[in-house]
Amino acid sequence: MQNPVTVEVTRGAIVESRHRGMGVVVDGQGREVFAFGDSGSSIFPRSACKAMQALPLMESGAADAYGFGNKELAFACASHSGEDEHVAMAAAMLAKAGRDVSALECGAHWASDQPVLIHQARTLDKPTALHNNCSGKHSGFVCTCVHSGIELEGYVGYDHPLQAEIRGVMESLTGATLGHDNCGTDGCSIPTYAVPLKGLAHGFAKMLTGQGLEPARAKASRRLMEACMAEPFYVAGTDRACTRLMQVAPGKIFAKTGAEGVFIAALPEQGIAMAVKAEDGSTRAAEAMIFGLIARYFEKDSETQAKLMSMANRSMKNWNGIHVGDVRVTDALFA
Repeated sequence: MQNPVTVEVTRGAIVESRHRGMGVVVDGQGREVFAFGDSGSSIFPRSACKAMQALPLMESGAADAYGFGNKELAFACASHSGEDEHVAMAAAMLAKAGRDVSALECGAHWASDQPVLIHQARTLDKPTALHNNCSGKHSGFVCTCVHSGIELEGYVGYDHPLQAEIRGVMESLTGATLGHDNCGTDGCSIPTYAVPLKGLAHGFAKMLTGQGLEPARAKASRRLMEACMAEPFYVAGTDRACTRLMQVAPGKIFAKTGAEGVFIAALPEQGIAMAVKAEDGSTRAAEAMIFGLIARYFEKDSETQAKLMSMANRSMKNWNGIHVGDVRVTDALFA
């Protein structure tokens, strides 16, 4: 199946670039509400599935033992910008478990967000693992291991007990069988697994609604998603897509991006979750798709829908502030 063109980029009145994509919307029972493109194909969720990977932090009792609130729980699901508040939060979470930056196995990198990068370059000799966009997730991993008495060293490895537990969690939620055959290594060094796009969306629909989950997992899932919606800055950062989405309609949109053009969202009032993948891995396309797809499920002509559509269809300006073109979603998202 050829995926449809879902996003167009114009220069003047001419379409200069086109992005193809796939997406699916499901309810808690896994019923397909809407789909476009090859929504049954397997994709690497990358960071879009971090709330799933944070469930052992909740289910082990570590989060409660260390007194974590919404900020810490949101940060455990984060792909953050490396702002000062994010770095401080990672250090504080590790300190609760009696550990420091040396426990992290995610590696270090400079921020990808330009304003944050400039700030870092002015104030740091070099970044540490605390600045890694995945340091929140990894701090959660460290806390889970320490609280549970699991050997900490090598916690990113495929055979480590924590990663085996996460693998089981993701199998249960997505319905996919996960193993070496569909495993890759993520940017932060943990295993990442290719799962059907529909299975990914269904997993988040189950986390949202609790359908098909044991009561303890349903409660843990709800707490994580509510924490993210309450503290979107700690999920992403200043002016990031996830942050802006969850601020458009507080408590009504859960959203998480992933590398290579993946984005997921869940809408509590509608009881649905969705997942999209830009075929070419473009973040520009994935963001436009998820903005437009979410807008489809808010009241027509409402202020919220209008805001979402203005995010999906945005103008582009050059360095002199002159309007040169637009990013716009196509009818494939609304057929």
